[in-house]
Amino acid sequence: MYESIYHIFLLTCMMIIAVLIMLCLLRAILGPRLTDRVVAVNMIGTMTIVEIAMFALYLRADYLYDVCLIYAMISFLAVVILTKIYGGAYQERKIKGTVFLRAEEEEEEEEDEL
Repeated sequence: MYESIYHIFLLTCMMIIAVLIMLCLLRAILGPRLTDRVVAVNMIGTMTIVEIAMFALYLRADYLYDVCLIYAMISFLAVVILTKIYGGAYQERKIKGTVFLRAEEEEEEEEDEL
């Protein structure tokens, strides 16, 4: 009896997390900023790890816990790489923007002198 209640509880939790993963995927696609997208990808990775762990409990398969650990490392590296790329792109845009603004200011000063 308790076994079937436990399995129903695990399946219910897995379905709820699957719906939450879909909502995070929606946020990753429609996110207004890049930071929203990176956080959504991180949340998808974390919830996928939880989903695999709950599936391992359901099946009583110990090898899936190793899969969880490997997936956690890959997910962590993916987020670190995404933030590095985002940080580099932001710095590049910031430098180009300040150079562009300085060039505009110099042109305006030359026009004012004439």
